[in-house]
Amino acid sequence: MKRIRSWVRAFFGFSRNETNAFLLLLPLMFLIVFIVPTYKAFFTHQEKDFTDERAKLDSLVANWRELDRKDSVPDLPRPLFAFDPNKASKEKLIDLGFAATLANRVENYRSKGGKFLIKSDLMKLYGMDTALYSKLYTWIALPIEKPSIKRESKNEFVPKLAAEKFDLNQADSARLISVYGIGSKLSARILKYRDKLGGFISLEQLNEVYGLDTIAASELKRKAYIQENFQPKAFDLNTAAEKELAAHPYIKYTLAKAIASYRFQHGSFKSIDELKQIAILDEPSFKKIKPYLSLNP
Repeated sequence: MKRIRSWVRAFFGFSRNETNAFLLLLPLMFLIVFIVPTYKAFFTHQEKDFTDERAKLDSLVANWRELDRKDSVPDLPRPLFAFDPNKASKEKLIDLGFAATLANRVENYRSKGGKFLIKSDLMKLYGMDTALYSKLYTWIALPIEKPSIKRESKNEFVPKLAAEKFDLNQADSARLISVYGIGSKLSARILKYRDKLGGFISLEQLNEVYGLDTIAASELKRKAYIQENFQPKAFDLNTAAEKELAAHPYIKYTLAKAIASYRFQHGSFKSIDELKQIAILDEPSFKKIKPYLSLNP
């Protein structure tokens, strides 16, 4: 042991105390370095049982194969067939694509004495989708139009007059409902939007009505017109209250507040074009708003 101490002191240049400390730490270092691999080699080396995991994997594979088999068979579209909405059962209506609630609505309508006379009468049902109606149109066993009325005095038919166009800003709810694709709810929504605007100045504004699909909007544009030189209800830019301005669909709260602030800082507007000085108002929005504003003394 003395020979080892002498050799360590000569090789490293340690003092006697440093040599003793080194010889004490050296076996501890070897123990720390080799204890982990020794533990793994002698105490954790055992064969694992993967029976449970293998069973779960086999079950998953079987399920995937079943799903692949089902997905490989495409869902065939439901065959359409001719039907009379006055007689078709609830089950047949559902087979044609009607929702269960809509099929119930058809039965309730018939039970109360209601009758479908022409194809478009189906669109008067609340919840009837225009896409479904278009798909089933040729299969509805009803005439397109009501038959002409026969005169009693002469043996001839009176031809049906073509529906006249109507003024969109004067139309009431009944007139709007007569248009294909528009029911009571949509007609009320159109009238409410017209009142908020102050009147329609372009038929393209119908596209802004919430819930009005393209088919119904196109049909309404075809049957309605806007009177030439029509003047919509205009708000006085200098006297209208912030709340009144914010109620307009093209102004709303943020711009109404900015207009009120501008009036407070700069005084009354000298011209409507002065509105462009408000930073948040871009050119397209200004053009939309301008017809609904005035500077009445």
